[in-house]
Amino acid sequence: TEDEIILFEREMKEFWTKLKSIYGTEQINQTLALRDSCQESIKALSEKWSKKLKEGDMMIDKIHEYSDEILQQSQRISENQEHLTEIKSNLNQEEEQKQALTDSIQELKEELMKKKEIISSKNKAAKERVERLCKSKVLFEERLGLEIRRIHDEQLQFIFRHIDHKDPDKPFVFTLSINEQGDYEVTSCTPPLDCIAEFQLKVRETNNFSAFVANIR
Repeated sequence: TEDEIILFEREMKEFWTKLKSIYGTEQINQTLALRDSCQESIKALSEKWSKKLKEGDMMIDKIHEYSDEILQQSQRISENQEHLTEIKSNLNQEEEQKQALTDSIQELKEELMKKKEIISSKNKAAKERVERLCKSKVLFEERLGLEIRRIHDEQLQFIFRHIDHKDPDKPFVFTLSINEQGDYEVTSCTPPLDCIAEFQLKVRETNNFSAFVANIR
């Protein structure tokens, strides 16, 4: 190092001073030549090592620079990996939500199909009942003086005559429909009868429609 070189030069000067007091001129000149040679060698060696030290310092700086760059790249890679993990997690959640939505849609479709089947079955039963009622129309008209009309909302209107002996053409009317549960339901009655609810319950239990109409008459 530079401190060692300075110390060495100082020791050389001291050595030279002692040497002058001991040896003659010729020997001194030889010694001077040797000293100069040594100094040149030392100087060359010093320059060489100084250059190497500078190169070493530059190399260390480069290593530190590369280390910092590698550390930054590692941090960026880590951040990118975290970001990719987050994206993957979001994609998985979206896929799960999509699957859940698909399952819900399928369940709704199945439920809708079941409801359609139930409605279709009820409509079929209602139409069959209406058809049976229509087939009985002629019989009721002949025996009971009854007229049956189909009115709005798939309802049937029953008009009785020949009840009031003083006025045989006076109408007695009730309106019948089939509700959502597929049961008979009297929606109106003129004049009103207190026993309508009882007759309605009985026809639902027995499904004997002829007896129901006869009881109301």
